[in-house]
Amino acid sequence: MQEHIIERVIEVGNYIIESGSTVRQTAGVFGVSKSTVHKDITERLPLINEQIAARVRLILDNNKAERHIRGGEATRRKYLRDRQDGAERA
Repeated sequence: MQEHIIERVIEVGNYIIESGSTVRQTAGVFGVSKSTVHKDITERLPLINEQIAARVRLILDNNKAERHIRGGEATRRKYLRDRQDGAERA
């Protein structure tokens, strides 16, 4: 594995541990695709550092468990915003 990839994988892992961010958020910060972040943390990180990989896995599992709540909350905010916009136009 190339040195710059190893460095990125470790940086991504540490960032997720420090921030608790999702794969999508992490991809935006590092300027790579969600697929790259996912491959980095599920395939490459365990080969490089098992301890960091285990901690990242816990955070990602928690994010996945909460995903349906975040999605529902976003939909709720959208409909509230749409309702407010409609009331302002009336």
